Amino acid sequence: MKIAAVPGRPLSGAVSLPGDKSISHRAALFAALAGGESQIDNFLVAGVTKVMLEALSELGINWSLRGTRLEVKGIGMQGNKLVDPVMLNCGNSGTTMRLLAGAIATLGISAVLDGSPGLRSRPMKRIVDPLRAMGVSIEASPQNGAPLRIGARSPGRKLKPLDYDLPIASAQVKTCLLLAALGANGQTVLREPGPSRDHTERMLQAMKVDLTRSSGETDPEHFEVRLSPPESRELEPLLIDIPGDFSSAAFLIVAALITPGSRIRIQGVGLNPTRTGLLDALQSMGAGIMISNRRDSQGEPVGDLEIKYQPLLGTQISGSLLVRMIDEIPVFAVAAAHARGRSIVSQAGELRHKESDRISDLCQELRRLGVKVEEKSDGFIIEGGRHVHGGIIDPHGDHRLGMALVVAGLAAQETVIVQNSEIIDESFPEFREVLVSLGGEVHIG
Repeated sequence: MKIAAVPGRPLSGAVSLPGDKSISHRAALFAALAGGESQIDNFLVAGVTKVMLEALSELGINWSLRGTRLEVKGIGMQGNKLVDPVMLNCGNSGTTMRLLAGAIATLGISAVLDGSPGLRSRPMKRIVDPLRAMGVSIEASPQNGAPLRIGARSPGRKLKPLDYDLPIASAQVKTCLLLAALGANGQTVLREPGPSRDHTERMLQAMKVDLTRSSGETDPEHFEVRLSPPESRELEPLLIDIPGDFSSAAFLIVAALITPGSRIRIQGVGLNPTRTGLLDALQSMGAGIMISNRRDSQGEPVGDLEIKYQPLLGTQISGSLLVRMIDEIPVFAVAAAHARGRSIVSQAGELRHKESDRISDLCQELRRLGVKVEEKSDGFIIEGGRHVHGGIIDPHGDHRLGMALVVAGLAAQETVIVQNSEIIDESFPEFREVLVSLGGEVHIG
């Protein structure tokens, strides 16, 4: 499928967005580990979350989905309620594989986790080594990736608690280990060198898990999480209305900022500070973004965003700010291409291990649009302020790159055609329709 983004029309109006992907992923799986039935509203129905739900079915967990309301009948944390071994297909989702590995570890059953060729290239050693230290029988492929083979644990035998320094700030690795820690015989302590997203900590606390998160005593950029597993009490079921996905909102925010005459309102967006680094980056570039109607939804901060077109200036991204906007780098690069001056992204080597090599593929496609970009080993440099051309480009199987390239077309000199755009359905199936509802000229075919 192809999507054509035609420039020239300002965006205007108000929209609400599908539920946050990261929270939806976690809510479905955590609800399965709860004792009782959970109700999850505004659940994101997309490719990656469907893979998680299919995996839950393979595990024998009952769930029902009516529109965007998901109901899950939890089995608790007793793996003997399930039949194993089980084969779980994680599709192209590294999040699904890493989270499921932690859940399988705490359940103590045997399973094989596999997925697409792209997923098999994703690094899994970062969860395999600490899980082994906890006593999990787990094997990766010779390339330290999928398939992952997890062995069963004797009934009644607990895992060992973990005291571990994460080499990089990774919410996926952290969540995997926290899920495994639910099946340990003592307190697990994890330390991370930056502020990775904390949806897992907030959700487990809402389920009455004894968990604390604090910044480091000597370095406020370092964080420590402590989890004590429940001794006999089951996790409480979830009753949650998932906020709109900030990562999805990011594409609309940048589209409005770079398209002359635009002014839009995005309602009910998740504003978790571990996720909103892009807002800080864009505001430092001179972006006109207003936040109103701030509120709390089951521990997650929510608000409304009002964005209007604004000429931007170049900026630099690295360190903790980068961690807080790691998924938004492709669309940030589009904003940087339209900004006056130089923008530099560094310390972003993790982007080479996403759904694609995001650094290489992003730079390649931006060059096709006439953007002056220099690729670095851990990031890139963009000389902004030049005209962005039209052209035919490819997202390389990366949903975020695909959406960023569509956004680039809305403010380009000529039409941008994104090939193989069906990959966008992995996280934001309504993306084109939302842009059209705001006045954007975006066609299929």
